[in-house]
Amino acid sequence: MEALVQIDLADQNLLASIETSLAEVVRRSGGWVVCRPGCTQCCIGPFAITRLDARRLRQGLEALAAIDPARAAAVRARASAYVATVAPMYPGNPASGELWDEDALPSSLDDLPCPALDPATGRCDLYAARPIKCRTFGPVTRTGEDTLGACELCYVGATEQQMIECEVEIDPAGLETELLDALDAQGLRGITIVAFALIDLG
Repeated sequence: MEALVQIDLADQNLLASIETSLAEVVRRSGGWVVCRPGCTQCCIGPFAITRLDARRLRQGLEALAAIDPARAAAVRARASAYVATVAPMYPGNPASGELWDEDALPSSLDDLPCPALDPATGRCDLYAARPIKCRTFGPVTRTGEDTLGACELCYVGATEQQMIECEVEIDPAGLETELLDALDAQGLRGITIVAFALIDLG
């Protein structure tokens, strides 16, 4: 238990560092970053999240339940419906939620909205607890030695050189990897998707 508490504290430091990096890339990018509340481009279709992300999401859902039980119940209901839809074709273990191969997620699921997304407002009900992939999507980031990644709605008209001038390294100290190794030592390993992180698998 003590080890998990330390991991949670370190996770808060990781998130703070990421927020600082993102603020800088947004500053450098100016009007090229068009991300705004209600834009749900990055909230559609399943994607892999780490066990660190999953732990944070569950804690976020518990916190939401304490202040707004109805919203939390709605998130759980959407997550349960999502899991029921994907389970027959899930490239992993639907009993545990572990995802074996992100690339094998069927394209037929690409139009499914994230269960944390409130369909009425277009906002994330678990925004403060969202996965790192959600936090870093939008502004330009480097996804490989020669590959820049950014939301297709951002940087319209920007040259590759202009995008390079905007990018920052998100986690230069590799803290996320350290935390994932620490979770692995606690028996919490593998990847999953948001919906499975938000339901009680027993």
